[in-house]
Amino acid sequence: MTATSLLRTLLRKDARPVALRLRSHYWFATFVIGLGITIDMLVYSIVIPVFPYRLESLGYSGVSGLVGWLLTSFSIGLVVSTIPIAMLSEKYETRAWPLNIGMLLLIGSQIMLMFAPVYAVMCIARVLQGIASSTVWIVGLALVCDLTPKRIVGRQLGFALAGFSLGLLIGPTIGGVLYERFGYNGPLLFGIIGSSIDLVFRLFIIERKEALKWGIDPASEKNLPPADTEEKAADPSAPADTLVHAAVQSTDTSATPKQELPFLKVVLKMVKSIRALAAFFLTLQQAFVFTSMEPAIPLHTTAVWGLNPTQVGILFLALSLPTLVANPLSGYLCDTRGSEWVVAFGLTLAIPWQVVLSVEGPLALFIVSLAVSSFFVASSMTPLMSELATVSRSIEGVGYAHVYGAFNFVYGIGSALGPIIGGQIYDHVERGFLAIMLFCVGITVTAVVQAFFFIGERTLARRLKDRLKVRRDATSSSLDTTPETRGDSEHTQPPLTI
Repeated sequence: MTATSLLRTLLRKDARPVALRLRSHYWFATFVIGLGITIDMLVYSIVIPVFPYRLESLGYSGVSGLVGWLLTSFSIGLVVSTIPIAMLSEKYETRAWPLNIGMLLLIGSQIMLMFAPVYAVMCIARVLQGIASSTVWIVGLALVCDLTPKRIVGRQLGFALAGFSLGLLIGPTIGGVLYERFGYNGPLLFGIIGSSIDLVFRLFIIERKEALKWGIDPASEKNLPPADTEEKAADPSAPADTLVHAAVQSTDTSATPKQELPFLKVVLKMVKSIRALAAFFLTLQQAFVFTSMEPAIPLHTTAVWGLNPTQVGILFLALSLPTLVANPLSGYLCDTRGSEWVVAFGLTLAIPWQVVLSVEGPLALFIVSLAVSSFFVASSMTPLMSELATVSRSIEGVGYAHVYGAFNFVYGIGSALGPIIGGQIYDHVERGFLAIMLFCVGITVTAVVQAFFFIGERTLARRLKDRLKVRRDATSSSLDTTPETRGDSEHTQPPLTI
């Protein structure tokens, strides 16, 4: 087959798509969206080390504050674009086109940043990057949920979210190396090349609605490997009626048209859901905890242990590396044990390590504490996203893009407030880093309480209440039967013989 005939086959709407099963498979979608998140975070972070030098070369002073506003510009684009992208994606029931347009916008913003002659144009480019980022975080994660059987949504989201840590891990390091070798345009060219590769993969994705036209349902339970099916079937924590409901829902989704709701009704429906509200509040809190330490860690480690900027950059690996393991692992545990267990225990185990972080002891202790606390805090994010996917399936008219749009909006607010408040506390309090960590401990404690009472189809509070009720009933039943048993034994006892 020549290239021309292959292209015609790909473009024909009435022809069966080439490699249909592969291109609509949930593992392919997970890989592509995970790659998209990696590229998104890489593009976000690769220019952070080089921004100060670029601004100085353009003749600006006070570059530290200017760099802060460049980071804020990204968050502004992220927040303001969230609602329109989520609503349009659900209204037109499409995932591919928003993803592709978002990637083209990301490439264009990097070109704009490359040739920006003044600071204002750089800020506009960063706003456009934030808008492009919204597409992969809202539409991309919704696509993964569309194509994934309900039983393993948490696991697949965990693998996709590993790209978040990977992008932040390699971005600043590569950015510094490329800047030293090729100058300011080097990191941006690298980001453009990575974005172009990501765009090619996105063009090959086939949505579920297209696959259904050819008799293939990627989200069907039949596509699960035997290991996943047997493991879930043997899991006593998954009620039978829940599994039946999930199976029925996965087959009926395509047949039942979605109810289109206006924006305010969608918001009201989500606000009425206690589980959704709890997930959003926890997301806000954990985003704040993650980002509030970022501006203070370089200053604190330099003041206490005398680290230089290169050593501080290496130290940040302790903040990013553990999340590479935490996200997939917590997603797997979420599917097998339930999101309520993972969120509550993960945040509980993070608290003592956050306390240790405030101690000015050996540097090795600080690094270990930073890594372990980062691992446990990050372990709550994937279960929260899986929780939102479950909520969207239980509310008529609310889709995956709606809940992940709200997640993106809330996370953007938390990540914007965290550095500002954390930086102000560090600058204006005598022992600033200690105050930040105690503040984070207080937030995490409240998050544990929320997770205990409100996360999960059967919350930990409800499980404890039912367990205590069973014990109480068993105790009262045994007390009630004791006299009768005693009386029967007295009547049936044989007489003494002498």
